[in-house]
Amino acid sequence: MILFTLPVLALFFTVTSTAPSDNSFVVSSTEPSKKNENGKEGTSDVVPIINPAIYAMDIQSNISNRFAKTLVMSKVKNADNTAKEATFTVVLPEKAFISEFVMEIGGKSYKAYVKEKEEAKNIYDKAVASGQSAGHVEVNARDSNRFTVSVNIEPESKAAFLLTYEELLERRDNQYELVLNIHPGQIVKNLNIQVLVNESRPLRFVKTPVLRSGNEISKNDDKLDPSSDIEIINSTSAIVRFIPTPDQQKQFGIDLGMKENEGLAGQFIVQYDVERDPRGGEVLLQDGYFVHFFAPEDLKPLPKHAVFVLDTSGSMSGIKIEQLKDAMNSILDQLSHEDIFHIVEFNTFAFVWNIDSEDSLFVNISNYQEPFEELILKNNLPSAVNVMNATIVKAKNVIGKMQTGGITNIIGGLETGLHLIRTQRQNSTGGGHYQPMIIFLTDGYPNEGESSTDQITRIITGLNSGDNQIPIFSLSFGSGADRSFLRKLSLKNLGLSRHIYEASDASLQLQDFYRQISSPLLSNVNFKYDSEVKAVTKRDFPIFFRGSEIVVSGCYSGSTLQTSIHASGSNGTVVLSPSIEAPITSLERLWAYLTVKQDLQEREAAENKTELTKKILDLALKYSFVTEVSSLVVVKPNETRTVDTEDASGSQQLANPGPFIISTPATFRGHPLYLQSPVLSSDDAIQIRFSEPEPQPVYPDLDLIATTTDARSNATLSPSIRSSLPWLSSILHSNNSLAISGGVYDIGENSTVLVNPDCPKTPMSPAIAGFCTLLKDCPEVLPLLTDFHVYEQYFCPLENTYAGVCCPRKHVN
Repeated sequence: MILFTLPVLALFFTVTSTAPSDNSFVVSSTEPSKKNENGKEGTSDVVPIINPAIYAMDIQSNISNRFAKTLVMSKVKNADNTAKEATFTVVLPEKAFISEFVMEIGGKSYKAYVKEKEEAKNIYDKAVASGQSAGHVEVNARDSNRFTVSVNIEPESKAAFLLTYEELLERRDNQYELVLNIHPGQIVKNLNIQVLVNESRPLRFVKTPVLRSGNEISKNDDKLDPSSDIEIINSTSAIVRFIPTPDQQKQFGIDLGMKENEGLAGQFIVQYDVERDPRGGEVLLQDGYFVHFFAPEDLKPLPKHAVFVLDTSGSMSGIKIEQLKDAMNSILDQLSHEDIFHIVEFNTFAFVWNIDSEDSLFVNISNYQEPFEELILKNNLPSAVNVMNATIVKAKNVIGKMQTGGITNIIGGLETGLHLIRTQRQNSTGGGHYQPMIIFLTDGYPNEGESSTDQITRIITGLNSGDNQIPIFSLSFGSGADRSFLRKLSLKNLGLSRHIYEASDASLQLQDFYRQISSPLLSNVNFKYDSEVKAVTKRDFPIFFRGSEIVVSGCYSGSTLQTSIHASGSNGTVVLSPSIEAPITSLERLWAYLTVKQDLQEREAAENKTELTKKILDLALKYSFVTEVSSLVVVKPNETRTVDTEDASGSQQLANPGPFIISTPATFRGHPLYLQSPVLSSDDAIQIRFSEPEPQPVYPDLDLIATTTDARSNATLSPSIRSSLPWLSSILHSNNSLAISGGVYDIGENSTVLVNPDCPKTPMSPAIAGFCTLLKDCPEVLPLLTDFHVYEQYFCPLENTYAGVCCPRKHVN
């Protein structure tokens, strides 16, 4: 785990993540090494410091009707005779909304409140101008969002932080899973975790598997059995308690690879499922709101036509291509004998593999706007092959032959996949219906064929329109992939997107995603309700997969509700009717949550966002949800610290940010200007950091940057860089690093890189691709980088360490 390097002392209550949907909590503490004025290690003349301590940590999750409400409470004590600053940070899963935050300091409670984003910013500015501590939380990062608030704790006094957030648990692999990542970094005297499960239908099981490390998909290890207390209250309710003693925390920490005194370091998981209505699911009714849970099981899977569109460009070389090959070999074994499939690879060009002959065929496309006629006339591409033992062996041989090279022609690969499915449909005879799907994987940005991601999305969505739209499932592999583009592409094309992290378990991540979509049971699922309903969430779904669940919610008038589900199954049209039941708790917040969440997804893909933004904001303010269009405001008298959210899914180490965590402006697309997450992946984090109080920071225009801190005043730049980029020194940390595009990067003034990867556009010619290089090695473009906003457009990462710029090929030094 990566920790902040802070002056004097740092104590973290942190969450690090492996999957965007996990709820994880980490507690950690560290004390930086003492150094003399020359920066060397030293142990003499050091005044002993009394370490601040977390004396109690409680995490309570209440789950009812699959809706989880989690309260995180941390109590800290400053036993020193000088004031200390405590910074409380929570990095939330992408599906969670903060709904309440309270600080208890000096015997008083300070409760935050939700405002429209611009109004919250104005309150923030006025509070800062009047000398008060103020903060507003802006949810900008999509994958995970960091909440931060900092306050001074008086000598020998205590403080408490209470944060509540809510989310609807998603059913995967036939179960719901709540993940709590506990990583104290110290032995916590009172560590208490409790999860209450209270459902309307009988529980099939409740279990707590072995503790996980949190950084990769883990294997079972009996030594990591938490031996939690599971109390079955009745057929529909259970309480799970995990209260590890100091000795247990120490042993778990050792088994998970931590040092003896760093305490427990892993994820505590609660898994459960409920008994199902065998046909149409169950509808819960209460006080004018309804929720419909739909997860039929006794259905025959649909045969499918799977087209794998795989990136083999040069950036996929090394471990990535080996992990992809390993994953594909496993995925091929999971294909049903009723399925058919194609394998497409793309780099500079697209290729379709002839499985029978184990040869690849070059695809000739020159008109990407209208490719299908050209694909038919100029290309004699192979038909899909049936899944048999012999074809699977040949397909594995094909995967083994793949080699990396060239650049990234995303549109060519996608159009080839669409063409193969269209042709298969046209050539099939009666009884040959297959559920089509494209499984599309890339690790980079498009820089061949069509380099504009907006154009690619527009063209592909236009070609993939009508009644026979083909679901596109997108996988972004590694930090170089354009996750936002792939999310939008899948949202507009009936699919899902998933990020695959560059780690030793990348192959398992790929296999896990495919397993979730490998068994479609129904297609064209439509939920029909009588005329008494209104404000209903999404009711049309392209595919229902085994092991998952569809949830629909809305408002109704009257005493009951008439509903039916219409879909296409393996034997034709299916009509199902649900059972009507009473819920355990109120359904209103679940409806509001699901409505806001789906509207946010629709807004992400919409061209005109105004109407959706207003609708989302109205609900967010009414139900106190912190979203992309609303902010949380905290104002505490006589303090000078702020609240913040920032992107918490980056993989870069935070480079000595100093004691301030400041609000992030929305104008930077969710990425903080100079501060970035220290976590390695996408789980959740809660941090508490202590340091000596510092002078009040200076607050410049929040539309440009959020704040200025002392850490940047010592940054040094060469004269050439300083004169060409006068704005750069104001945002650099003292070690010449800056936060940009989801990470913290060194500008590499005294460094050399060995590989210059491709990048999509350069400042000198935005329509032409270039090579990524260090700023100092491409002086020709520096005068064109007039401010941070411009640089952001042409930024590219180098070796996951350095901040580069996209340089014209002939200028690369």
